[in-house]
Amino acid sequence: LKGDNEDETIGVDIVRKALESPLRTIANNAGMEGSVVLQNVINSKGSYGFNARTNVYEDLKKAGVIDPTKVTRIALENAGSIAGMVLTTEVVINDKPDKNAGNGMPAAPGGMPGMM
Repeated sequence: LKGDNEDETIGVDIVRKALESPLRTIANNAGMEGSVVLQNVINSKGSYGFNARTNVYEDLKKAGVIDPTKVTRIALENAGSIAGMVLTTEVVINDKPDKNAGNGMPAAPGGMPGMM
């Protein structure tokens, strides 16, 4: 799928990668190779997909997985809505970074046996 111009084509590629990311992450977290799982699902039809709970490719609706496409569709709609709002907003206000803020990691507890 290509856009009418370079900017649209870049946008299509961004959305494509965003749609692939959740499945890759789920597969990787299940100990599988995300790219292989993604290709198997892309080459399938209907509600066939990868069930990370059982590490099996199957019809996800029949397996009781709650509407696998709905979750991605809603996330994409929300992201598009937010992106549209940011693009049409003339000013975006952000908090100024605190120069004195640490890295967010708490200090190691002292005085415990075996500690430096």
